[in-house]
Amino acid sequence: MYKVMIIDDEPIIAEGLSKIIPWSQWNAEVVAVAPDGLTGQTLIREKKPDLIISDICMPGQDGLNMIAALKSEFPDMEVTILTGYRDFDYAQRAIRLGVSRFLLKPSNLGELNEAVETMVHNLKKKGIQPDRQEPSGKEESEEQKNAAGSFIVSNAVQYMQEHFQEKITLPEVAEKIYVSQWHLSKLLNRHMGKNFSEVLNSIRIEKAKELMKDPSLRLADIAEMVGFLDVAHFSRVFKKLTGVSAGEYRNHL
Repeated sequence: MYKVMIIDDEPIIAEGLSKIIPWSQWNAEVVAVAPDGLTGQTLIREKKPDLIISDICMPGQDGLNMIAALKSEFPDMEVTILTGYRDFDYAQRAIRLGVSRFLLKPSNLGELNEAVETMVHNLKKKGIQPDRQEPSGKEESEEQKNAAGSFIVSNAVQYMQEHFQEKITLPEVAEKIYVSQWHLSKLLNRHMGKNFSEVLNSIRIEKAKELMKDPSLRLADIAEMVGFLDVAHFSRVFKKLTGVSAGEYRNHL
């Protein structure tokens, strides 16, 4: 049987989807229901579903981040969005990330059945049979995987740019964008050729260069302002990334 998972913060809708859709018609069964994206991710890694029907506008959730995380980590997984969020641009971005269908609530049974039929058809095209999840190696899956990975990296970098002054960590950033720390680390290396610390330090040093234009700020002040614990560490990283000491750089401004 193809394994199905439903993610929705409205219990009535989740239960309705479990019962109203004739899953057996497509050799499928609902193996899990989750009330939010974070719970959903945990269950996805545990159950490894083939098909997902999910809302993307749940409290405290960023729907596109969640979809990107799913398609990046599980590129062959088929996803249908069922939401009340009526935004065409949002729908287009979701589809570019690899979503099979974008349905608006309330959807009728015909629309839901067509979405499930499409997802099952896509799985079969990839050579994925019930109870057998294998990488397809197809170009379309690789393209979606890369698009999702690029989206995740972009959001991770944006989060680091907004919080570089804080003591942020790889697990913290990964949690914010719904991927595991190991997966985020792999994506940063693949798309940027850097690990987490290197990306964060690059952001901090670029911010430090901007602050150096203010002569009233000491290097120790700047180091603290961009998130370094001490000026010595800041100085080592600055020289490593720029080739000159912080003092030399400032003298040439």
